Amino acid sequence: MDTTDSSQQSVPIYKRRHEWIMFKEPWLFAIIVLILLSLFTFSLYPIYEVIKVTVVGDYGFDLNVIAKAITSGYFIHSLWNSVKLGVIAAVLATVIGFVFAYAITKTSMKGKTFFHLIALLPIISPPFVIALSVILLFGRRGIISNGLLGWDNTDVYGLTSLIIIQTLAFYPIAYMNIRGVLESMDGSIEDAALNLGASRWKVFRTVTFPLAIPAIFSAILLVFIKSIEDFGNPMVIAGDYSTLAVQAYMQITGMYDLRSGSFLAISILFPALIVYFLQKYWISKKSYVTVTGKPTSSNNRIREKYIVWPLFAFCALITLSVLLFYGTVVWVSLVKVWGVNNTVTLDNFKYIFTRGFHSIRDSLVLSVIATPITALFGMVIAYLIIRKKFFGKKLMEFSSMLTFAVPGTVVGIGYVLAFNKLPLLLTGTALIIILALTFRNLSVGIEAGTNSLRQVDPSIEEASTNLGANGLTTFWKISLPLMKSALYSGLIYSFIRSMTSISGIIFLISVNWSLLTVSILSEIEASRFGVAAAYCIILIVVVLIALGILQLLVNRLGSKNRRM
Repeated sequence: MDTTDSSQQSVPIYKRRHEWIMFKEPWLFAIIVLILLSLFTFSLYPIYEVIKVTVVGDYGFDLNVIAKAITSGYFIHSLWNSVKLGVIAAVLATVIGFVFAYAITKTSMKGKTFFHLIALLPIISPPFVIALSVILLFGRRGIISNGLLGWDNTDVYGLTSLIIIQTLAFYPIAYMNIRGVLESMDGSIEDAALNLGASRWKVFRTVTFPLAIPAIFSAILLVFIKSIEDFGNPMVIAGDYSTLAVQAYMQITGMYDLRSGSFLAISILFPALIVYFLQKYWISKKSYVTVTGKPTSSNNRIREKYIVWPLFAFCALITLSVLLFYGTVVWVSLVKVWGVNNTVTLDNFKYIFTRGFHSIRDSLVLSVIATPITALFGMVIAYLIIRKKFFGKKLMEFSSMLTFAVPGTVVGIGYVLAFNKLPLLLTGTALIIILALTFRNLSVGIEAGTNSLRQVDPSIEEASTNLGANGLTTFWKISLPLMKSALYSGLIYSFIRSMTSISGIIFLISVNWSLLTVSILSEIEASRFGVAAAYCIILIVVVLIALGILQLLVNRLGSKNRRM
C-alpha cells in the first residue's frame, strides 16, 4: 500500500493531471489556455513594451538611463519616501478597515448600514479630491485653519498630510477585503470557544484574528501597492516630499522623457513584489478552513457595551472625518465661485448636464461593460488558483497581479506602445479602455475570491463531483455562491475603480471617449473647483445607485442557487 501511494505521488502525478485536464474535462484545459493567453497579451506584454523602451535606446541595448538614475540621489530618496509612505498608510488603513469590518460583522452595533455606506465614500471618487478638501479646510486660507482658528501660516503639505489622506482614501479597500472573510467565517467556532469558558478577548486573539490573517495580509498588500503607485495625492499635496510615482509621471508628461519615466515607474514594482511574495509565503504555511459543509448556525453577535461602544466611537470618529471632507466637496459644488462668491446656486450642475453630460455617459457605458467581466474573470482565476493543479499556475497568479502592482501611468503607456500597431491596433477605441480597466482591477477580485475559498472545505465541491456534476456545474452552483461576498466585493471594487480610474486610462482617452475623472482633473487644473466638485457629487450618486443594484443581483444569485 505504501509503495503504491509513493509511486502514484512521484512522476506520474503530472501525467495524470495532464490527462485529466486534456481528456476528462477538456473545457477546463481550454479555459486555462485562454486565461493564460489573455493575461500574457494584456498584462505581461504591455509591461514588456515599457521595459523594452527603458533598456533599448536609439542604437540598441542601452543601460545609461538606469545607471544615471541609480547613481543619482533623487532616485534613492524617492524610493525610500515611497516605501515609507506605503508601509505607514497600509498598516493604518488596514487597522481602520479591520475595526470597521469587525464591528459591522461581529457586533450588534447600531448604524451598521450607515457606517458601511460612509466607508465606501473614499473609493467612489478620485483620491486627490480628499487632498483638495484638506487644502480648502486646513490650508493657509482654509475654512478651519484661517476662518475658524485664525491661523495664517499653516502648512498642510508633506508626509503627515499624505499619510492621513491615503489612509482615509484607501482604508475602504482593506474594509471590503476583510469584511468578506469575516462574514463567511463559521461563527460556531467562536461560539464553541465561548462555551468552553474563553473570554471575548481570548476568542478574538486565538480564533477570530488568526482566521482573518489571509484577509489582513491581502489588505496590507493591496493598500501598500495603491499607496506607492498613487500620484494624484502626492501631486496635489506632497510638497517637497518626492515619491517615485510623481517623479515618473513628471518625467513622462512634463519632461517628455519616456525612458527615464518608465524606469522610475517600473522601479515601484520591486517593493510591491517583495511584499506580495512575503504575503503568499506566510499564508501558504497555514490552513484557514472554517466552512466544512456540516450544518452550522450562529447568530451570536457581541452585545457587551464595553466592546460595542468603543468600536462605535472609533467608527463614528472616522466617519465624521470622511463626512467633513466630502461635505466640503458638496458645499463647493453649490457655490458660484469658491472663495469669491459663495452664493448658493445650481449653475455648476446645469453646466455639467448641458456641456459635460457625454463624460458621464461614456464612463457609465465603459464601466458597465468592464465590471461583470472583471468580477467573474477574477472569481474563475481564484477558483483555479486555489482548487486546481496545472502547469502555468504560478504564471497565472503572478501576471494577474502585475497590472495592479504597476503604476497606472505605466499601464497606460504600455497599452499605447503595445496596441498601437497591427495585429492589435486598438489605440483610440473603447475596447482598449475596457481592457485596461478589466486587467488593471482584476487582482482585487482574485484576492477576495482566494481568501473566501480558503475557508471552504474542498470536500463540499468533491461531493458535488462524486454526485456526477462536472467541474463547470460545481463551480457555478457550489463554489460561486459560497464566494458571494467575495463576488460582491469584486463587483463593487471593479465598478468603482472603473468609474474613478485616471492614471491607468489618461493616456488612452480619445476624442470619441471622455471620462468623468479626466473631466474632473481638467476642471481642477483650470481652478473651476465648483464644476469639479459637482462632477464628484454626480459620480458618488451614480456609484451608490449601482451598489444597490449590485447587492440585489448578488443576493438573487445566492437565493436562486439555494432554491436549486
